[in-house]
Amino acid sequence: MDLIVDRLGVALAGRTVLHDITATFRPGRVTAILGPNGAGKSTLVKAMAALVAIRGGTIRLDDRNVAALDPRERARQIGYLPQDAAIHWNVPARDVIALGRAAHHAPFAGLSADDRAAIDAAVIATATTDLLDRPVNELSGGERARVLLARVLAGAPAWLLADEPLASLDPAHQIDILDRLRARAAAGAGVAIVLHDLVQAGRAADDVLLLKAGRVAAFGPAAEVLTPANLRAVFAIEVTVTVDRAGRPLCIPIGRVTG
Repeated sequence: MDLIVDRLGVALAGRTVLHDITATFRPGRVTAILGPNGAGKSTLVKAMAALVAIRGGTIRLDDRNVAALDPRERARQIGYLPQDAAIHWNVPARDVIALGRAAHHAPFAGLSADDRAAIDAAVIATATTDLLDRPVNELSGGERARVLLARVLAGAPAWLLADEPLASLDPAHQIDILDRLRARAAAGAGVAIVLHDLVQAGRAADDVLLLKAGRVAAFGPAAEVLTPANLRAVFAIEVTVTVDRAGRPLCIPIGRVTG
């Protein structure tokens, strides 16, 4: 199913944050959402997950309005990983990850064989096996981030929306997580991730949505969007763009625009 954002407008506390955003996100592809601080990236993915009210336009899964879906159905279709997600109970990590299956069974029902298989796959994908018995409040920020990603992956959603999934992770785990997200897309899911790191965006993304001041500055295949001219216009920086060993754009910031 395509995830379609059509002329979206969002206002928060009386201030317009997103203006007339239109983009079609495709399954089987990783879309990076990029832009400077305050561009509206986090608000966009929250709106796509029906977590903030919209002022205009629609967000659809094919022809179904996301906001009108039954909450359990929406949770099965769209998994959302927020920035700095709070965990309110100091429970073992395995219990947090298991919560990702909540939309797949009746309340208070035990885990099925399918649930356990999905949880096991998520644990392997996020390298969290050694964390399962540890209380979450005793984990480092990076360890907690991997557990929370495992929770989302365990739900096996058709769409995975992640807001800064690389925050708090060391470089090796950043690479691992992006590889897992690409594998998820290769298996047919849609993945949209908010990133700040241009190098990782070029490495991971099939498509890129550039936002500036709540508006679409560019949208399309990564090689067409991640150009020196576009990045200069959006971030006010000079960037050298080459190609890495996999043929993907490699964006190296070299300084602020001067003059």
